[in-house]
Amino acid sequence: MDWREEFEITEETVAGRRAVIALPPPGTANGKWALKTEYYDAFPAVQCALLRQGYHVAHIANKTRWHCMEDDLARAALVRHMQSRYGASEKCVIIGMSCGGLQGIYFASVLPQYVSCMYLDAPVVNFLSCPAGLGKSGISLDAMEEFQRDTGMGITELLSYRDHPLDRIPSLVKHNVPIILVSGDSDITVPYEENGKLIEDAYVRAGGDLKVILKPGGDHHPHSLEDNTPILDFIRQYDK
Repeated sequence: MDWREEFEITEETVAGRRAVIALPPPGTANGKWALKTEYYDAFPAVQCALLRQGYHVAHIANKTRWHCMEDDLARAALVRHMQSRYGASEKCVIIGMSCGGLQGIYFASVLPQYVSCMYLDAPVVNFLSCPAGLGKSGISLDAMEEFQRDTGMGITELLSYRDHPLDRIPSLVKHNVPIILVSGDSDITVPYEENGKLIEDAYVRAGGDLKVILKPGGDHHPHSLEDNTPILDFIRQYDK
């Protein structure tokens, strides 16, 4: 069954953008909510589990999956909308898969007061790895062309760029934003060594709240786990 058939889903306009909000079963809403930053319909197992536990799950359209400041402002507007329209908490759980991971990193680094914890799954952390493909990544040329079109930056500009998602990790560490990090150890699209491990190393050095789950032999897809209990337990621990 399509997950959209199980839950009531409403489309609304927030800050001039399309927002999609899934409602928990009637009578179960608990004031908690998750913000899925990109690919709202993809790999929905975790968001469905949260919905069944009384969460709302929301998404607001991005101008680009590679991030721009306006997208952070739109997400802040969504926080206010969720509070006023649904009585939701000021803090949300970030669900960030792949480019959704980089979106979550930027948002939490600027507005950590709106984030209780983050579930990052194979997050893009280093643009030189993905989409540029200068390391182990087997990313397609189409992705770099899209990135250049959306951001105005090519390889030359990226070599001296100082606002990659990785450059926002110190802010996450400073505010000790709890993160559960899931990745395949054989991901050839967003290699863990060039991306997620940068988060792991920084949090380990700082003694931050981090849990890492590496899937042996796992590629970029599928996201999540066969049994998502560790992810849900982590969220339950920190989203109070």
